[in-house]
Order: sequence, then structure tokens, then C-alpha cells
Amino acid sequence: MRIEPFELERRQSVWENRVKYNLTESGVHPYTLEELLEKEELEELLTIRLGYGQTNGSIELREVISHLYPGTDLDNILVTNGSAEANFLGIWSNLELKDELIFMLPNYMQIWGIARSFGITVAPFHLKEELNWQPDIEELKALISPKTKIIAICNPNNPTGAVLREDTMQEIAGLAKKANAWIFSDEIYRGAELNGEETPSFWGLHDKVIISCGLSKAYALPGLRIGWLVGPKKTIEKMWGYHDYTSITTGILSNRIAALVLQPEIRQQVLNRNRRIIRENLAILTEWVVTHADVFQFIPPQAGGIAFLKYNISINSTALTTKLREEKSVFIVAGDCFGMDQYVRIGIGSEKKNLLAGLKLIDETLEELK
Repeated sequence: MRIEPFELERRQSVWENRVKYNLTESGVHPYTLEELLEKEELEELLTIRLGYGQTNGSIELREVISHLYPGTDLDNILVTNGSAEANFLGIWSNLELKDELIFMLPNYMQIWGIARSFGITVAPFHLKEELNWQPDIEELKALISPKTKIIAICNPNNPTGAVLREDTMQEIAGLAKKANAWIFSDEIYRGAELNGEETPSFWGLHDKVIISCGLSKAYALPGLRIGWLVGPKKTIEKMWGYHDYTSITTGILSNRIAALVLQPEIRQQVLNRNRRIIRENLAILTEWVVTHADVFQFIPPQAGGIAFLKYNISINSTALTTKLREEKSVFIVAGDCFGMDQYVRIGIGSEKKNLLAGLKLIDETLEELK
């Protein structure tokens, strides 16, 4: 099997720890354990024996996750090593060579690459900037065929930060029902909405829905490497079997910390803190874009620690981001990583001082290019 290069992650893996100002992150400035937990909770961690734990996730963690999805219980949940493993298991265990996958673009390209590397036919449908990054439902409808097995969604969306309208979600669910296809919904940014109103999940809109989520983005806890899958019980049991071939289990300490974080009161505190950071940084970025209206334009994100900017300088996005990285030690994501040249993705979840310093150095490069 030939694996396609995962351009976004390959670039980030190589460079994100070698630059001074990393503005490629799509999450929020991460917590320390001291910021997150009470003294008694920290001390409790010292008493936990470092065994394997329950391989599909601790009972307490699966139960608290299930409370986020009405109608589920712990057997509808599989805990994974980050949402990356959740995405991998979801695609690997539910697609055969004869199947087709319909995939939202732009998007985090992991599922795209996995499916194509397995020889699956992948057909893209597009969020349209002229529709405020909403899809053209007629385009999606035209792509559905008897071979369509999965429609893959990212909502809230990476890289645009857009949130699907509820009537659009209903239309997508209706099309999936009619085609007897699965909806695979990556909801890793759910909870990071700037207006404070949590995005509805696709869970419950159709009998054949699988949700991928985790703690790395909206919760600012990527170092815990906790993700999860939500689905029908038989499907979850099947994916648990595939999990035996990947990481087998998640860290026992991470399970305990995650179960504490997802308690309703702490969860709300975490989400409120992260939304505040995103709002403050988006205001900074918006003001900066206004001062560069001759170069940049963007539709402000509704959720997530990212903004997707269109630019009108005559330079390829990879060339532009490489120039910034090599000459200014500022790292942003090229639109090429999403198949969309003349765009860049800038992270707005980092510390304010980091964002301000990075934007100032981008100013210098813009002046040089002019």
C-alpha cells in the first residue's frame, strides 16, 4: 500500500518546534495540570497504578462522554488516542474497495489521505466562500451514487471556522438516509464557538452516524491524546476490535484527567476560558486584516482557533509560508495543504503576545513583497 503524504501534518511535524512563532496550531493555548486540576485531584493521580486500564476507555470516561450525546450510554463510546486515531479507525473499519466516500472540502485532509491510500474512491463536495462557507446541497446530491458508503463532514470546519446551518445539517442527514449511507462527522471543534452557543451534533439526525471528537482543540488539551468515537453499539464494538491492531488502549492517567475535565462544571469553565482567548485574538487579527485590506480578505470564523485568509499577492501559498518561516521564523499554513492556493490559515488560539509578534513580522514580509 502506498500512503499519500499528509502535507499539513508533515510540514507541521518538521517545522513547528523549530520556529520562534508557530501560528499553525488550530487549537487553543494548552493548559498545565496545575491550571486545570485542584490540589486533591493532582494528588489522586499519584496513587493510580500505571497499568493498561480498560482498552476501550475507562467506564467513568465513557459514561461522561455519553452524557454529551443524548440517547447513548457507555457502550456507544470508544476512547482513542486522539481524534486522529478515531478518524483512522472510522475509515479503516467501515470502507471496502468497492465503496465510495464523499468528502467535504476544504477540510483536515487525514480522512482524504487514508481513504485514497486504501484505494477508496473519494469524491469532494465543497464549502463555497460566496455562500459564507456553506455547501451547495445540489452539488452533494449529484455526487451520491449506489456506491456511496460514507459522507464525511467536519463541523465546525477546519480550516474556515464555519458552522453548518441546522437546516443544512438536516438536508445532509436526509440525503444520507435516502442513500443508506453513513455520516462520519468530525466534531473536534464543537465547543469552541465564539458566540458561546454549542454547535448541534449530527448524532441523532440519522441512524447511521459516527462522531469523531476529542480534547485537543476546543478543550486545549492535545497532550492528553484523548479522542473518542460515538456510534451504534455494534459499530463501536467492531471498531474496538480494529483498535486492537492500532494503539490497543489510551493512557490510564489521561483517562482519569479527561473524566474530570468533562464533568459539566469543569467542562464549561474550560470552554469559556478557551472561547475568551479565541475572541480576543480574533479581534486582533480582524483589526490587522483591516489595515491590510489591499492584501487580505476573510470571513471571520464562527468556531475554532483558526482563520482562513484569502490574499491577492502574486506568490504561491507554499512559497509565501516558506519565505515567512525561513526569513522571519513565523510559521503559518499554506492553502496548498487544503488544495486551495492563494489562501493561508493562521492560528488564533495561541498566547496574545505570540500572535502580535508573528503578525508584526508578517508585516515586514508584506512590505518587502510590495
